[in-house]
Amino acid sequence: MNRNTQRSRQNSTRLQRGRIPFWLPAANYYVLALAISLCTFFLLWGILHDGGEQTPWITSGIVASLVLVCAVSLREIILRRARNKFLAAERQFNRSLNDVYLKNAARPPKDEKLSLEQNAHLLRAIKKKSDAAVTLARFAEGHREVFEMCSEYLSLLEREFDNISPGSPRLPAFQSAKRSVAEFHKYHLLQWASIKSRALALEANSQRSQGERLSAAQGAIDVLDSALAFYPSEPALVESRELLDEILTEIKVSDRIEKAERAESVGDIATARHLYRDALFFLGGHRASGPDRDEILRKINHGLERLARHDDNILDL
Repeated sequence: MNRNTQRSRQNSTRLQRGRIPFWLPAANYYVLALAISLCTFFLLWGILHDGGEQTPWITSGIVASLVLVCAVSLREIILRRARNKFLAAERQFNRSLNDVYLKNAARPPKDEKLSLEQNAHLLRAIKKKSDAAVTLARFAEGHREVFEMCSEYLSLLEREFDNISPGSPRLPAFQSAKRSVAEFHKYHLLQWASIKSRALALEANSQRSQGERLSAAQGAIDVLDSALAFYPSEPALVESRELLDEILTEIKVSDRIEKAERAESVGDIATARHLYRDALFFLGGHRASGPDRDEILRKINHGLERLARHDDNILDL
């Protein structure tokens, strides 16, 4: 693997850093549970051995196994409950929203309105689903569904604001609800973008195929672009987008150099020259500077110089 490929993979790992969620990812949780069960095994073994137990490893093994089984079961129970709560909140929101649309469809246009009671039902559903998504911390799709729900609710409110009178008691309630749901929308959209883009950056870092790495990196950029459409000045999104641009450029440059070297090795000089120039073009739009960039640039220039010498040798013949 060449140096610029390694560099792009190192950069992509920077996207994986961040605040660790309260609920550990599955692999970390199971490793921790196994460590606790092993500690229980050896601790109990020592206690029973000192107490004169003839077969302390049997009792210790049974207890340690029970600890591990209980830890796994506890996690599954909590996650299942959180998932059920999440789905129940989604169903409640959809029922409430459908109820609003059905009731309004049966009224004359001038009488269409969202009641305070209906609004309260929608807010409760959003809050429940938000709580469930937070419990399921690192599941990106949970956050996506919450911010999409918030978007639908905010669109409904905007239609209500067009027809609500200034003195209506619904106005302050809806304004307060809009502020609250806007906060939910931003939080869950940023969580979704962070989790999803980091997962794709990790995928780009782990893939061997340049095509798969390019696809994963571009997918991460698309995720951030969709989030930036809502919050274009959000520092975390802007910084991550710039970093992913750098990663994508380095993957493209690395891909072109590798293909150019293969083309050169089989004597396809025209293709090799074209690929080296493509790599130079991508590198020209690469804003970062440093020894790695300089090394890549030297590699491209040396490749082009070799091709030029090859042309000179042909002319001499």
